Amino acid sequence: MNDLEFLDCAEKLLLAVEQGCDRINDESDADIDAQRAGGMVTLSFPNRSQIVINLQRPLHEVWLAARAGGFHFRHDADQACWLDTKGAGEFFACLSRYASEQSGLELTFKA
Repeated sequence: MNDLEFLDCAEKLLLAVEQGCDRINDESDADIDAQRAGGMVTLSFPNRSQIVINLQRPLHEVWLAARAGGFHFRHDADQACWLDTKGAGEFFACLSRYASEQSGLELTFKA
């Protein structure tokens, strides 16, 4: 994957996260505040906890920081998804799990 391909895929991921927050807020009482600053999206929950997702351009990775820890994801072209570099799973499944834990609600993010 070259730099332009990474940026294209990564920007789609960040946009899906932002759109997921909008959908979740419309469908539930989650009240997630999503703030975008360049290659970083910060999700803030009513209990003041946060999840931070940011692009690591030189490594072609997307990093996710949550209460559960820090996770690194790389795009897998064969599976057309972002997978944790240490085997923790697919990005949106992980984000859904950690956002649910932090919000106390069952939340689902999708690509």
